[in-house]
Amino acid sequence: MIGRLRGQVVRKDTHAVLLDVNGVGYEIEVPLGTLCDLPEPEQDAILYTHLVVREDAHLLFGFINERERDVFRELIKVSGVGAKTALAMLSPYDANALMSIVAQQDITALSQVPGIGKKSAERIMVSLKGRLDTWQDVEAQPAVQRQNQGMQSTPDQALSDAIAGLIALGYKPQEASRIAKRVAVDGQPSDVIIRAALKEAAL
Repeated sequence: MIGRLRGQVVRKDTHAVLLDVNGVGYEIEVPLGTLCDLPEPEQDAILYTHLVVREDAHLLFGFINERERDVFRELIKVSGVGAKTALAMLSPYDANALMSIVAQQDITALSQVPGIGKKSAERIMVSLKGRLDTWQDVEAQPAVQRQNQGMQSTPDQALSDAIAGLIALGYKPQEASRIAKRVAVDGQPSDVIIRAALKEAAL
C-alpha cells in the first residue's frame, strides 16, 4: 500500500495532480479542497494516499492530511459508496465539516453532493453514525473552512478556482460562473465560495 508521497507538483488538473517523486510521475486523484491547498507547479508537496486496486486499473487517491484520508477510508466502507463518490463528498466539505454534517444528521447538506439523493444520504448517515465515536469531539466542530496550507490565492484566482470546482461537480460553465460570482466575497478561498454556491443552488 502506498500511504504517503513527497515530490514536486508537475501539473494540477480539475480532479487530479501529477506528482514527480524521484523521477517517477504519479497521477493522483484528489478532492477539490486538497487541490486548492496544494502549492503551484514546480514546488514540493506531501500527499497522504490510498491505493484502490481494480481489475482494469490501479487508482491512487491523495489528501492534504491524514484526517482527510481517514474520513475517505470510512466513507468507502459504506455500502454503495465508491471511491469517486467519497471523493465528491470531500470536495465541497472538508473532513471536519463532513463529519459534523453526519453528527447533526443534516441530510439536506449531504444531498447537495452531486450523485447523492435524499435516500442515499439517509443510508450513508445511518452507516456512519455508529462510527462517530472514533472521531474525537467531532460533534463540537463547526463546518468551518479548511486551513489553506498552500500559497494564498488572489481574489480573481480564488473565484476562477471556485468556478472550475463547480464545473467539476457537474454544473454547466455559465451556471457555475453565475452562482460563484453572486456568492463570492473578497478574501474568501475557493472552497468557501464553492460551499456558499452549493447552498445557494439548493435554495
